[in-house]
Amino acid sequence: MSNKIYPIGIQNFESLRQDDYFYIDKTALIYQMVKTGRYYFLSRPRRFGKSLLISTLEAYFRGKKELFMGLAIEKLEKDWIKYPILHLDLNIEKYDAPESLDNILEKSLVAWEKLYGAEPSERSFSLRFAGIIERACEQTGQRVVILVDEYDKPMLQAIGNEELQKQFRNTLKAFYGVLKTMDGCIKFALLTGVTKFGKVSVFSDLNNLDDISMRNQYIEICGVSEQEIHSNLENEIHEFAAARGVTYDKLCAELRENYDGYHFTHNSIGIYNPFSLLNAFKYKEFSSYWFETGTPTYLVKLLKKHHYDLERMAHEETDAQVLNSIDSESTNPIPVIYQSGYLTIKGYDERFGMYRLGFPNREVEEGFIRFLLPFYTNVNKVEAPFAIQKFVHEVESGDYDSFFRRLQSFFADTTYEVIREQELHYENVLFIVFKLIGFYTQVEYKTSNGRIDLVLKTDKFIYIMEFKLEGTAEEALQQINDKRYALPFEMDERKLFKIGINFSEKTRNIEKWVVE
Repeated sequence: MSNKIYPIGIQNFESLRQDDYFYIDKTALIYQMVKTGRYYFLSRPRRFGKSLLISTLEAYFRGKKELFMGLAIEKLEKDWIKYPILHLDLNIEKYDAPESLDNILEKSLVAWEKLYGAEPSERSFSLRFAGIIERACEQTGQRVVILVDEYDKPMLQAIGNEELQKQFRNTLKAFYGVLKTMDGCIKFALLTGVTKFGKVSVFSDLNNLDDISMRNQYIEICGVSEQEIHSNLENEIHEFAAARGVTYDKLCAELRENYDGYHFTHNSIGIYNPFSLLNAFKYKEFSSYWFETGTPTYLVKLLKKHHYDLERMAHEETDAQVLNSIDSESTNPIPVIYQSGYLTIKGYDERFGMYRLGFPNREVEEGFIRFLLPFYTNVNKVEAPFAIQKFVHEVESGDYDSFFRRLQSFFADTTYEVIREQELHYENVLFIVFKLIGFYTQVEYKTSNGRIDLVLKTDKFIYIMEFKLEGTAEEALQQINDKRYALPFEMDERKLFKIGINFSEKTRNIEKWVVE
C-alpha cells in the first residue's frame, strides 16, 4: 500500500516539506527561471499550484537549503543567499467595495514598514512601496525579492462593475508600476494570476515583465505532466486500477480523459489538472474535484450578456493577442473563459497564427455544460441532473413523446425582444441538452440557417431529428426524406425514428413533432 500523503490544498512549501507530503519536483525549472531573468508573469487557472510555486520561491530566496534536500535545486545552487522578501497575497479578500483593496495593501505595507521603517512624506501606496523596497535593500545589503500571488483577483471579482474595476485598476497600476521604477533595488519579481488584463490595464506600464504563460520551456512549472505521473506515481496507478477493478491501461486512459488535456501553447505536451489528479489518487475514485471547488457564474453572465452561440465554444478560433489579454471592458467572453481554465488550446494554424480552442477534458466539459443548464432553461439547479437522467432513459427506451414534452418544459417562460435572440436561445438550449445526453449516448449535432440536424444513437434506436425554427414539423420531416438523411443507417438493425420538429414564434416553444 502506498504511504504517500497528498498535498491537497497545501500551498506552503515549508510545511509541505516538513510534514513529508508528496511533492513533484519543480525546482530545476525554478532555478532556470531565477538564473535567466528577473521579472516574470505567469497565468494559470485556479488550483493549479501557483501559490505553492510562490511559496517555493520564497523558501529558496530565504536560503532555506534544508527544505530542498533531495530535490534538483540542491545540487544546482551553491550559494543559498538570504534576500529580503515582500510577498503580497491578494487571495485573502473578497473585493466587493473600493476599500477592500486599500485594506489589504495597507495591511501588507504596515507589516513591511515594521521591518524596514516608514517615511512620513510617503503618503500614497506606491510611494510607501517604493520606500520600503529602497530601505530593505539598504538595510540588508541585498536586493529585494517581490512575489505577488493572484495579482488580478480584485479585477476579476469586479467584472461587470466598471466603476469599481476602474478604481482597482488605477490603484494597482500605480502600485505595480513601482517594480519598474525601483529596478536597481530588485533581485527578482514574479506576479501570478488567473488572467492577463491587457491594453489600458495594470500592465500597460509594466513592459519589463517576461510573460512565461505560453512559453514551452515553462509549461510544466504548474500542473502535472504524463511523464511526472509515471515517474512519481507508478505504484499508485496499479493500486488505483486494482481498487477500481480495471486494467492499468484502462485506468491511465480514464485519468487522461478526465483530467489531462491542458495546453497552454501550441505543440506542447498536455498537462493534467493537479488538484483533480491528486484527489483522484487520494480517494481512488473519479469525480469533478476541480470543477466543484469554483462556480463559473461570472463567465456564464458574460456568455449571456454577449449573446454567445454556445456551439462555437467547442471549436472557437482566435489569435495569441486575444488569448493573452483581457480588456477590462471586455466584450469577448472567450479570453476570460480560456484563462480561467474552462477552454484550452486544441490546435494551431501557423500560417495565420490562429489558435483553435476547446474543452480540455471530460471533467471540465461536462461540468461546464451541466452548470449552464439552469441559466438557459426553465429548470433549477437541483432538478437539472435528474432531468438529464430522464432524457437519457427516454431516448434509450424509445419514448420520444415524453422526451419532447420534457424538452418543451425547458423552454417555458422565455421572453426575447428580438427574433434572432430567440433563435439563438433555442439553439443554445438544444446544444446544452444534446451535449449532456451525448455524454451517455452518441450524438451528432449540426446547425445551419435556422435549422438543426441531429442524429442520436442508443443501443436499440437511431433518431434522426430535424428542428425547424421557421416552418412546420411536416416540412422538417420532408427535409429528412428529401435529403435522404437515413441512407447511412439502412443496413443497421436498430429501430429508426425520423422526427420533424418545429418551433412557434407565438408560443416561443416547440409547437409540434411528427414521427415516421
